[in-house]
Amino acid sequence: NRNTRLFAVDNDDPNPGGLNQWEDENDRKKSFNEIGFFDQVQEWFASDEGKEDVKTYTTSLAVALLLRLLIIEPRYIPSLSMYPTFEVGDQLAVEKVTKRIRPFSRNEVVVFNPPQAFREIVGDSSRKAKEALIKRIVAVEGDTVEVKGGKLYVNGVMQDEPFTAEDAAYEFGPVLVPPGDVLVLGDNRNHSLDGHIWGFLPAENVIGRAVFVYWPPWRVGTNGMY
Repeated sequence: NRNTRLFAVDNDDPNPGGLNQWEDENDRKKSFNEIGFFDQVQEWFASDEGKEDVKTYTTSLAVALLLRLLIIEPRYIPSLSMYPTFEVGDQLAVEKVTKRIRPFSRNEVVVFNPPQAFREIVGDSSRKAKEALIKRIVAVEGDTVEVKGGKLYVNGVMQDEPFTAEDAAYEFGPVLVPPGDVLVLGDNRNHSLDGHIWGFLPAENVIGRAVFVYWPPWRVGTNGMY
C-alpha cells in the first residue's frame, strides 16, 4: 500500500532530508595529525595563533639583531694572548655605543677588526685575517710609548700594570702614536701578536669596549677591565 511504499523509499535513503550532510563533511576532513608536514605548517601560518606567534618571533628577532648591531654583542676568547685577564673559553659582552661619544683611554680592553698590517703578516687568505681581535689600549694619540727592561713607559712614566702575565721580553720604541690611532698590546706580553709587531691600530677599527665576562659562571665579572 501507499504507506508501505513511503516507508521503503525512506528506508532506502541513507540520508533522509539531508540531516546528516554536515556530519559526513566533517568525517571527510583529515585531522591535523594525519596531514603532511608542509600542510601542517601552512595551516599553522593561516591560524590566528600562528599569526600571533610569527609576529612575536619576528619582533623578538628584530630587537635582538638591533641590540647586537648597535649596542652590545657577545664575544668568545679563543687564545691566551690576554691571559690572565681572559682565559680560553671566556665569553664576554662588548659594548658598542660609547665609542661614538667618548674617546678611548689607556688600559681599556677593546675588540677590533684587524688592521691591514696584521693581515699582511698572517696572510689575507688566513682565517685569522678575518677574525676580530681583543687587546688592551696602552697608548692613545699623542702619547710617546716605549717598552724597555720589560716595562711599559708612556710619556716617560713607567706604567703600573697588575693585569699583565709577565714582564715583556722585548724592546720597543720609543714611538709617537699618530692622530686617529691607538697602540694595543696583549696582557700576555710575550705570547701576543699585537701592536709591538704590526704597529698602530686605527681607532675606527674598534668594534667596542669589553665590559664584563658573563661565562663561565665562576669567571663572571669585570676583573682587569678598566
